[in-house]
Amino acid sequence: FVLTDKEGHNFSLFWVLVSVLLGAIAMLCKEQGITILGLNAVFDALVINKLNVLELIQKLLHKDKSLENAGLLRKGLLFRITLLMSGGASILYIRWRIMGTGPPAFTEVDNPASFADSLFVRAINYNYYYSLNAWLLLCPWWLCFDWSMGCIPLIKSVSDWRIIALAALWFCLIGLLCQALCSEDSHKRRILTLGLGFLIIPFLPASNLFFRVGFVIAERVVYLPSIGYCILFTYGFSLLSKQAKKKKILAVAVLGILLVNVTRCALRSSQWRSEEQLFRSALSVCPLNAKVHYNVGKNLADKGNQSAAIKYYREAVRLNPKYVHAMNNLGNILKERNELQEAEELLSLAVQIQPDFAAAWMNLGIVQNSLRRFEEAEQSYWTAIKHRKKYPDCYYNLGRLYADLNRHVDALNAWRNATVLKPEHSLAWNNMIILLDNTG
Repeated sequence: FVLTDKEGHNFSLFWVLVSVLLGAIAMLCKEQGITILGLNAVFDALVINKLNVLELIQKLLHKDKSLENAGLLRKGLLFRITLLMSGGASILYIRWRIMGTGPPAFTEVDNPASFADSLFVRAINYNYYYSLNAWLLLCPWWLCFDWSMGCIPLIKSVSDWRIIALAALWFCLIGLLCQALCSEDSHKRRILTLGLGFLIIPFLPASNLFFRVGFVIAERVVYLPSIGYCILFTYGFSLLSKQAKKKKILAVAVLGILLVNVTRCALRSSQWRSEEQLFRSALSVCPLNAKVHYNVGKNLADKGNQSAAIKYYREAVRLNPKYVHAMNNLGNILKERNELQEAEELLSLAVQIQPDFAAAWMNLGIVQNSLRRFEEAEQSYWTAIKHRKKYPDCYYNLGRLYADLNRHVDALNAWRNATVLKPEHSLAWNNMIILLDNTG
């Protein structure tokens, strides 16, 4: 497993292969794990081989064939990078085949900017998302478990003041890139290039540049880029400490930043201890996010507080009039409170928006049954079963409908289907026993 390059340097093939294997395992946990192979390549080139990126770019632009002098072929670097990239491509291909040779389907509420017709609107909002991610790294105060469903309104014109944020981001990035490539200090160039590489490469899968992603902002995607941020922050502090006259003030400032972030970390960790705290913490950050209100409402409903849950479900539907899950849950509560007319309207709208929503069809059937519209209820139940073949609760409710209509054989068959699909369905067993007893 030990190879030797032309200059006699030894390197281990084993550890490169282990790196590829661990990258594959990381990707099984989260797709972003594949980018660790790119970080390994950057670290290998800049730290181990001390590659001069500016010199390499100049040689490539001038089509200089003496790339060995630039350090690209030293110590087997080119071979290792090729091996890492080949391993990464193979992992991506396997992943692509497992996913069914096609990208996952996302809706407009998941990532509104990617569905915008105008290229300008898409580009400007993508860059605004980058600036928000950078701000979360710099000041992780506004944190939310979900940033979709209108949490961040689209920028649609250059008059929007939020353009200042993306201008500031690119001003900083371009300044760092110029220093990383053009600084006379080779050590400074290497550190800045390493920091920028670790900052940018892991973020690329979430950038919407290569494919549409299913989120606006996801705080997990800045976990690996935070390595690069920490490198840049630490190097910036070291430069300031060399030039500052009052170093104690600088040290106190850095310790203050550290203390604030530790406090914020502890506060955020406490919010993750329960669903209620987590969902409510998002209300102040994303009050326009329908999913936040939906989750708060669902949590309240699970605890039996239906009156409060109704308020949040109504707000979720108001913010997103096509939010079928909020309509279904709200309709279900109203059904239990015997507010059947409004419940039917909500559930009918839900199945109209999403015709394959099996749970909404079943709940609509229950409401129609309560309104004694038996034929419509039967049709709704069978529509639910058509869209979800294994649906024991729907068979149970269908059996109740048939029992009310004195269709005993059909009722028994429906309840038997429920118990076959779910052997522990005690209500279906109980109803079967009662029906058999009553019919002798």
